[in-house]
Amino acid sequence: MTRLPAWVEYLLIPLMNLALAFAVTAIIVLIIGESPIEALSVLINGAFVYEGALGYTLYYTTSLIFTGLAVAVAFHARLFNIGGEGQAYLGGLGALLVALALQDWLPGLLMIPLCILGAAAFGALWALIPGWLQAYRGSHIVITTIMFNFIGAGIMVGLLSGSLMRPGQSNPESYLFEDSARMPQLHTLLSEVGIEIGRSPLNLSIIFAALACIGVWLLIWRTRWGYALRAMGESEPAAHYAGVPVPRMIVTAMCISGGLAGLMAINTVMGDQGKVTLQFPAGFGFTGIAVALMGRSHPFGIVLAAFLFGALLQGGTELDFEFKTITREMVLLIQGLIILFSGALSLMFVPWMERRFARKVSE
Repeated sequence: MTRLPAWVEYLLIPLMNLALAFAVTAIIVLIIGESPIEALSVLINGAFVYEGALGYTLYYTTSLIFTGLAVAVAFHARLFNIGGEGQAYLGGLGALLVALALQDWLPGLLMIPLCILGAAAFGALWALIPGWLQAYRGSHIVITTIMFNFIGAGIMVGLLSGSLMRPGQSNPESYLFEDSARMPQLHTLLSEVGIEIGRSPLNLSIIFAALACIGVWLLIWRTRWGYALRAMGESEPAAHYAGVPVPRMIVTAMCISGGLAGLMAINTVMGDQGKVTLQFPAGFGFTGIAVALMGRSHPFGIVLAAFLFGALLQGGTELDFEFKTITREMVLLIQGLIILFSGALSLMFVPWMERRFARKVSE
């Protein structure tokens, strides 16, 4: 078997899968009687061109980077963490509890880092239990993380309609964060130095998302622990034979994964809404699975995949406005096709590419 160059395996083949997904989407758009070129133009304008559009795209990208990284860390240990939704939920609770306890006493310079730590800690705690059950009791990580999504949602419903519900509200939502616990938005910061950009919820969380990417890359590919984690993902028995403490590694990997998912809350809760509401994760925990798959569980690939999905989310809103026959469900269809070709059929072009490179080597 001919080994493909890294640029083919990690760049060209994903681009081919993506192009095929968009080609199938174009056929469907033609079938329903619309122009694929016009639809693509509207989607691009809605995601990048209109005032504030790029800010919204990057805002969605930020959340998807956190959840994509969360899934990727677990993937490297051959763990399928699909509990990002619940872990993000609990991350929002952690940030809220820290804010309510300390925001009247500390300035923003201290409050924001503490809220971030609270979000990461609660997300990690919510992943710790499924990780422990997998490592020491043999419970399947997929089942336990699914169930913890429901448990987390139930806890949040109870709290937001009970002790943490803001008085005078008809909808379950928390007390408001004070300004000291709010993540500054970029259009506000830039306006203070004379740079005007369109209003959007894009905030400093994107900086922390970038730092998380660097941190995950260093952890997985530049540390002994990361090497042991990847070895365990390749072969758990071999890693155990080599002296890797497999159960402890599983628990640690799940805690890191859950902490990253919990950080998704700082973008939405602290940077945009200023409160915790029901369903604020908005499916980003599940979309992060697709982002990690498409990004090949590498931070650089995850950033690109998150940006693509963020653009689809923002541009899809414009599609819904401009076309009667194209709704937001069409965006879900595009996402589904991307997941199909980048995930389930990700190796479809590999044999063909291997034959091509084998012929070049033999010539």
